[in-house]
Amino acid sequence: MTAPSTASVALSPRRWILDLGATALLVVTSLVGFWPTFAGPSFLPAVIGGVLLGLAIAAVSTWRRWGILIIAGLTVAAYFVFGGALALPQTSILGFIPTLETLQKLALGPVTAWKQMLTTVAPVAAADGHLIVPFLLALVVTTLTASLALRLSQVAWALLPAGVLLMLVIALGTPEPAFPLVQGLVFAVVSMAWLALRQLWAPQNMAVSVSEVDPSRAAHMRTRRLLAGVAVLAVAGGAGIATSAVATPAQPRHVFRDVIIPPFDIRDYPSPLQAFRKNVRDQAEDTLFTVQGLPKGARIRTAVMDQFDGMVYNVTDGGPTSSSAFAPLRSSMAPDAEGVPVTLKIEIDEYRGVWVPTAGTLSAIRFSGDDAEQLRRGTFVNTVTGTAVATSGLTEGDQYAVDAVMPSEPDDERLAEVPFGSVAMPKPSNVPEELTSLAAETVSGAETPIEQVRALENFLSEGGFFSHGLEGEVLSRAGHTAERISTLVGAEQMIGDDEQYAVAMALLAGQIDIPARVVLGYYPDEEQAGDALFTATGDNVHAWVEVNFEGIGWVTFNPTPPEDQVPNDQNTKPRVDPKPQVLQPPPPPQEPVDLPPTLPDDRESEDESLNLAGIIGAILLIGGISLGVIALLASPFIVIGAWKAAKRRSRRAAERTSDRISGGWDELTDRAIDYGARLAPGGTRIEEASVVASALTVPQVTALAERADADVFGPSEPTPQDVETFWHEVDEIVGGLGKEAGFWKRIKARLSMRSLVGGSAISNGFQNLKEAATARVRREPGTIESNPGTTPPSSESETP
Repeated sequence: MTAPSTASVALSPRRWILDLGATALLVVTSLVGFWPTFAGPSFLPAVIGGVLLGLAIAAVSTWRRWGILIIAGLTVAAYFVFGGALALPQTSILGFIPTLETLQKLALGPVTAWKQMLTTVAPVAAADGHLIVPFLLALVVTTLTASLALRLSQVAWALLPAGVLLMLVIALGTPEPAFPLVQGLVFAVVSMAWLALRQLWAPQNMAVSVSEVDPSRAAHMRTRRLLAGVAVLAVAGGAGIATSAVATPAQPRHVFRDVIIPPFDIRDYPSPLQAFRKNVRDQAEDTLFTVQGLPKGARIRTAVMDQFDGMVYNVTDGGPTSSSAFAPLRSSMAPDAEGVPVTLKIEIDEYRGVWVPTAGTLSAIRFSGDDAEQLRRGTFVNTVTGTAVATSGLTEGDQYAVDAVMPSEPDDERLAEVPFGSVAMPKPSNVPEELTSLAAETVSGAETPIEQVRALENFLSEGGFFSHGLEGEVLSRAGHTAERISTLVGAEQMIGDDEQYAVAMALLAGQIDIPARVVLGYYPDEEQAGDALFTATGDNVHAWVEVNFEGIGWVTFNPTPPEDQVPNDQNTKPRVDPKPQVLQPPPPPQEPVDLPPTLPDDRESEDESLNLAGIIGAILLIGGISLGVIALLASPFIVIGAWKAAKRRSRRAAERTSDRISGGWDELTDRAIDYGARLAPGGTRIEEASVVASALTVPQVTALAERADADVFGPSEPTPQDVETFWHEVDEIVGGLGKEAGFWKRIKARLSMRSLVGGSAISNGFQNLKEAATARVRREPGTIESNPGTTPPSSESETP
């Protein structure tokens, strides 16, 4: 492919409109692919703002004939100036004035924003800073595409960044495409139309020569060609639509999110229900945490458990369709929740652990304090159950605000005809066999779903006794294993606390296909309910059961007997006699099915290897993208500095000492040109010194020019000491130029390309060759006499 040629900036108005309009359409069409990632159009203001800024930078830079350095500087400036309003309005004053936090996040955004968006489960929230990605892509790609289109005669080069953007948005998005048919069709049509019109409007490709036919016929022929092109596009678009209507993708689309999985496994954390009796025994009087703003009747929840394995009721993460699916913390987690919105302020005291106290339907958790950022990054939330896990653990002094929606608690009349909800629940294992018959017998007289649940609740709460098994209380063993639950329901008297009764009810409900789960949390006593400040202690810890009803959600039930419902002696019968039945002792544990001993480990090892390789590959790819953006912005500055340094080394390391003297003078004039001196091509050193002395107020350059002429055109080569002295004086003069100039002028001079590509540099090159040839001629004995017509280049450079 031949290198593109630079087009003249004297463009016609229709050319401006075509190039800028086509660029905007292609970029917006590509970035619309973020629609599923943000679950709506919340990202479009950032995209449109970035596109408009990019178009403005490209248009003004083309009009003013600015180079790549100024374009890069304007792009960076626009990113920081407008990034607060378009990408981080939540951190800006009045939504558009950048703050220190705004500038900090914008500075880190090109490196970290990609990872943060990919490691957050979609849909992501704009309030979490994820708008930096679409804004940055829109700004950079629009600037690059429009600049190439306006400056190059071959518009195909401008399609390259637009095409890369389309693929990058797909890779950064979700497996579910946004509008694939519309995006593909619009991108293809706009690209072909852009190419056709630019080709049609090119002067060398006119339909007819105006000098040969009349203008009206030329216009008619151009119109026919344009209409023919439109017809071809229409036919191609129609064929594409028809093909896509009957064709289905052979494989699902794979994106970066498929391999980037947050390093979180809920199985790493033991069930908090196991520590229930310890909390009651050891922390009964300790202040665990305080809550401000808890409505009357509301409860603080620490964990929701939905899977029983015979030993413990666990919190699980069974995927997005399960009752428990965890994802990284984000904002606006419950946009469609119905109820009363509240904001709770929670401060941790003696409470320790990873289970974050929350309430209601979670919308957001905002940490504050010294560990706020660490807690925010390490917190994972199950939006279905409201369970939150802070992997770094909560410690004394941690504070956070919980935005939640408190749903109304339905009464039995409202639930009279409501069926149970269709919720995928993990299947329990090692459940005592006698619970199946007991559950069926307990609900045998119930006619409606709510009556079935009330029957199970009343069987336990009215037919059992309460005891923590502490000193002075009736014996009651801790734990909720299959053996403990079997003993509870099979004993002559049911004796236990929240831990045993909540698990027993959930297991009984599961045996007759009632979706139930166990919840652990805190709530105030009746005399404390409604207080402005709730102080949670070990005496306030409770466990209860939630059952799902269709269209209603999870409803709370309390199977634990009242704390004052205790047996006076071991022969006292409970107030409500359970239905007579003969319970068999728990069966011996079943022998596990023999499986190849290495199969699970091999598979797990293979999965971990694949997962690790995928994560490492994705991280390297994201890092490469980030470094590529940074390198793209910084590359002009690096190239200019390296180019000037290479020229200086070449001049000072020339083979002949006289060439080193000439190189030193060229170094001085180049720096003078960078600082604004306008040297005419082909001038002598004395003439150049005069211009530099008057323009930059450096009178000593005149003497240096005379010395350079003497050394270059003298009868003998200058010594290495002469060269070092000459270069030392050059460096002093150049350093003086920088000291006299201001900061911005020094920066502009260091980044200036006038001395690299200007006409003076080329002229000086030819002048140096001429001077070197003349010097060699003068040093050869008798040459001047035999060639009397040979003279030095100027009167000032004659031999003293």
